[in-house]
Amino acid sequence: MPDIRLKRGISLLKQLLSEFTLNDMKLEYWMQPSSQQVGLLLLPVHLAEKVDVAKEYAVDPLIQVKLIGDDYPGGFSQGKTMRNSQSVLGFKYDSQYVMEDEKGKHIVTLLKNDRKHIIEHKLSYYPEFAACEVGTTFINQNTEAVQLEMLSSFSMGGMTPFRAGDTPASLVLHRMRSKWSNEGRLETLAIEDLQLEPSWAKFGVQSERFGQVGSMPVRGYFPWAAIEDTKMNIIWAAQLAHAASWQMEVYRRDDAICLSGGLADREFGHWVKTLKPNERLVSPKAYLTVAEGHIDQVAQRLTAIQAKALSRIPEVEKDLPIIFNEFCTTWGNPSHDNISNIAKKLEGKGITYLVIDAGWYIEEGKSWESNMGDWNVSPQLFPQGLEATIQEIRKNGLIPGIWFELETCGPLADSYARTEHLLHRDGIPITSGARRFWDFKDPYVVEYLTEKVIRFIQKYEFGYLKIDYNETIGIGCDGVESMGEGLRQQMEAVEAFLQKMQKEIPELVIENCSSGGHRLEPSMMGLTSMASFSDAHEELEIPIIAANLHRAILPRQSQIWAVLRKTDSLHRLTYSMVNTFLGRMCLSGDIYDLEEEQWKVIDEGIRFYKKISTIIKEGFSYRYGPTINSYRHPEGWQAVMRVSSDRSQVLVIFHTFGGHLPEQIDIQLPFDGTYVIDSIYSEDQQRIKLQEGMLVYHTQGEFHAAAVLLASV
Repeated sequence: MPDIRLKRGISLLKQLLSEFTLNDMKLEYWMQPSSQQVGLLLLPVHLAEKVDVAKEYAVDPLIQVKLIGDDYPGGFSQGKTMRNSQSVLGFKYDSQYVMEDEKGKHIVTLLKNDRKHIIEHKLSYYPEFAACEVGTTFINQNTEAVQLEMLSSFSMGGMTPFRAGDTPASLVLHRMRSKWSNEGRLETLAIEDLQLEPSWAKFGVQSERFGQVGSMPVRGYFPWAAIEDTKMNIIWAAQLAHAASWQMEVYRRDDAICLSGGLADREFGHWVKTLKPNERLVSPKAYLTVAEGHIDQVAQRLTAIQAKALSRIPEVEKDLPIIFNEFCTTWGNPSHDNISNIAKKLEGKGITYLVIDAGWYIEEGKSWESNMGDWNVSPQLFPQGLEATIQEIRKNGLIPGIWFELETCGPLADSYARTEHLLHRDGIPITSGARRFWDFKDPYVVEYLTEKVIRFIQKYEFGYLKIDYNETIGIGCDGVESMGEGLRQQMEAVEAFLQKMQKEIPELVIENCSSGGHRLEPSMMGLTSMASFSDAHEELEIPIIAANLHRAILPRQSQIWAVLRKTDSLHRLTYSMVNTFLGRMCLSGDIYDLEEEQWKVIDEGIRFYKKISTIIKEGFSYRYGPTINSYRHPEGWQAVMRVSSDRSQVLVIFHTFGGHLPEQIDIQLPFDGTYVIDSIYSEDQQRIKLQEGMLVYHTQGEFHAAAVLLASV
């Protein structure tokens, strides 16, 4: 056992087991000698000496786990939390070791109980990122099976360690709420408003458990949370990478707050998992960080580490090329004639991908929403065959793309009746609205979709695949020991199919779409080049949602639509084009019918986007402006500053909404440096000035937008 030292004279209730300095973060592993429990405390390095050594609180265990048969926790907790049960108390510290490789450092902590169950907690750190990657493995070395009904990916405690006592009026929870076409709304709540103050007798436990149940992981909340000490300006933040049901918990039983997250447990997510002798279960990965600063700054420490998975992205994606998706042009009725006309209109416009969206498989008497699953090219829409259409796309210098909703079947498709290959609940095919779901654990389904999707893409040489997903499986499915475990295995198998596709077509660009933004979490983002940011395709709130997502995903992966209408004024077209500068540009709409003056606005926007693509790809974002209350009827303004990694360029994107507006908006650069205006995209460039390090925008009225590129001198 490693040497255990006292920490700066702190109470004997806990002792320092080990500590690691990882760039600007300090990791401290603490042990409670009486219970042999080990916990994790994250600190900014430069503030580690400001920890209040007199503060007393229990070590929060590294792992939260619950085994069926063990006692449940007390303190009025059943139905509210499963944390700190008898199972957790049974796991004692065994050992800790460090591995290093060319990528980074890996700290492995082993916990064991007296029933030959082992938990491996692995924390990995990569020097180029300011966050840690954490995961849990449960190993059953007993001769009998064990049933789990809870397993966390991470748990960290000690918040806040900078002052003694329960630190009233200083701690807040940040989380991101989400619903269809209204993604990523930041919610900030005082710990007191969540009733997470300790009781007068320190009896009973308080828990705020939240998450998502189903196969749309960003529905209700993003798998993301942060605790802020507002007096010290310190934020601890965490993000889960999981495409199925998940949960996070803010928990309190004494003077410190704890935050944990992982698989949705039995109470929350209908999950039980049986592990036979010598079987193991690996939890979803989580990302953790701590830093001094604003929530936007700390959140981007988590998004940055998502770039680790992007080494597999096809070469064509390196410059963040522009997409044209025809859905808001044909509305589910693509044909050889209209796709060919679109391709001709786009020739030489600087657009790379032309995506054929839903409807290409329509059969006589069947709509695009009701016929997913059979995936036969429509002879009515493509009488010359799809080859002729693809040829027209490529002839005009574009890469063809295609839409699939490959996980589901529509009610008028033959595949809808192949119930032996679909997911069931209670012995009945799961029917959610107008969709049923393929069982990806079934070899038949993998073979069928390999032929219908992978071979189809190879045959027609598509370079781009949009994967949509427009319903949720819900609590789970039959076939294994619990509904939640059935769902976990289903989504694990879906991701395995995507990996198979990447392996067989490595040059394929894949878009992750789920009714817009229902799958904006790291595991799905790591398997795709980009994601649809939202389905708010033509709405005034687009820039609000797009700015929100800078906290959750990389802007280089956030595909933002500008739907161009022949009825649009020039200032409306400018507004729509500026929206796309907050991520990846995707165009759609009435491109046959636009006037020359309208095309000038669009062409200028395309040129500006190409100038700023390097900042979108590698940079850091700052948001300015008042909180926007109503997204459907927004009032006020916002500005987003995106700074290149080397600070040689600064992009500032302005949007005004409704209501009372200031005559001018002043933006101060958050760092030293001398800059000049390189270029402006705006209706009236004279309204933007750079004066002594202050960027000034003289507003033009409601629902206007402008973008400015600054260059260092």
